[in-house]
Amino acid sequence: MNYATIGPIATFFPEKVETNDELQAEFPSWDMAAIAEKTGIFQRHIAAPEECASDLGVKAAQKLFDQFGVDPATIDFLLLCTQTPDYPLPTTACLMQDRLGMRTSAGAMDFNLGCSGFVYGVSIADGLIRSGSVNRVLLITAETYSKYIHSTDRSLRTIFGDGAAATLIEASETPSLSGYQFGTDGSGADTLLVAEGGARRQEDAHKPRHRHRWPSALYMDGPSLISFTVAAVPKLIDQILNKADVGRDDIKMFIMHQATRKLLSQLQQRLDLDDQKIPIVLENFGNTVSSTIPIAIDVLRRDGRVELGDSTMLIGFGVGWSWAGCVWREAWKAAN
Repeated sequence: MNYATIGPIATFFPEKVETNDELQAEFPSWDMAAIAEKTGIFQRHIAAPEECASDLGVKAAQKLFDQFGVDPATIDFLLLCTQTPDYPLPTTACLMQDRLGMRTSAGAMDFNLGCSGFVYGVSIADGLIRSGSVNRVLLITAETYSKYIHSTDRSLRTIFGDGAAATLIEASETPSLSGYQFGTDGSGADTLLVAEGGARRQEDAHKPRHRHRWPSALYMDGPSLISFTVAAVPKLIDQILNKADVGRDDIKMFIMHQATRKLLSQLQQRLDLDDQKIPIVLENFGNTVSSTIPIAIDVLRRDGRVELGDSTMLIGFGVGWSWAGCVWREAWKAAN
């Protein structure tokens, strides 16, 4: 049986960079120093009006192909994780298959998950590879949450950034991913919500849990999301360790969804881990939703903080509520 290995990753960000200094100049009443201390974010990339998730994802994939000598004709399946698709239909992955020059015998599908989406995507790719159906999966995560955010929304504009990551997942005879665990609690669906644009009538749509303070299409109840995360993630970690049959000391670091510094710091304290165990790498990107984990892996690889043979844990959590995690052993560099 073949197993999935996380191979090379390429990231792409829109050209426009929005800094905290620019936001402070635009809104003098915003205390950007205090906001940066809580979020850990000092700038974020913002998609242009005509720039969509597919555009970011295609550029990330093309960068992957060029940098690592990957022939798009060798891709057997394209998985796109996005909550900002180009259209309600057709699936955005079909549009990207054509633009990337992939063969028409390749599969392509979207799946709508946010902060847990990368782990879900890896698990789907792993299942496809283990089934013997495919050997190479291109997993793209791409989001343009900025299109849901009003310019005056201090709570969201300072946190979310746009970006994409393209990850090549390949077949290997040796397993490097284990202990997959998933969770879903739809009772928290109203804590991170865009109620517009779907088929449900607005009068029947989910309503924000609390007062909608800002005019953004995107509503976020930050305190409820933090409470959910701090309760769910420690249990998730224990479940993954038990299923993978490894100890906490065997894990070099816990690569988590990069929500905000405040949330990651709370998890660090709750889990009694030192700074090196939970890396924070969102200062220049913001919260890019489904792309935060592959962006973090790319940064940590380039910085030499994740090396061949290292065992880490990948943990996603957020909108849905949805959460997922697994143990990942770095194996890609062995073949490069």
